Amino acid sequence: MGKLTVGALRAVLALVLAGTVFVQVTMAWVLVSGNDPEDGSLPLTPLRVITILGMVSVQVALVCVWRLVTMVRRGTVFSHAAFRYVDVVIGAIVAAALVWFAVTIINAPGQRDDPGVTLIMGGIGVAILGVALIVLVLRMLLAQAVARDVQASRMQAELDEVI
Repeated sequence: MGKLTVGALRAVLALVLAGTVFVQVTMAWVLVSGNDPEDGSLPLTPLRVITILGMVSVQVALVCVWRLVTMVRRGTVFSHAAFRYVDVVIGAIVAAALVWFAVTIINAPGQRDDPGVTLIMGGIGVAILGVALIVLVLRMLLAQAVARDVQASRMQAELDEVI
């Protein structure tokens, strides 16, 4: 992976991380300060708490992707240490899907006249779970690559003994 690609990816990751922290702090401040105007029919406090928790899952995934990019840059991504980060990313995506389903459930009573919105939101939750499945497939590909790398190293060692 080139230096420009790594730098651009890290810039995007840092920007998203800073943005999520800003939104979390702002929402927490609104909740703690008592300046939460909840005028509408939708309960905003549970949505804000769920949003703060959902952003934690995004932040966890961002940190793990950062670590994986570092491993790629060092050439150590094809090792068993990478599995820990990939597994955490999968867990964070599943957690984000569960948070989204919670938002859908909270939003559903207000959508009695138009249940299509709730169905669309449920579909988005399923799509988020689909992303977790894609990352799981990529994890399996990583496992195959690590196994082949180990096998190639073993064969190289045997060849070195013969020579």
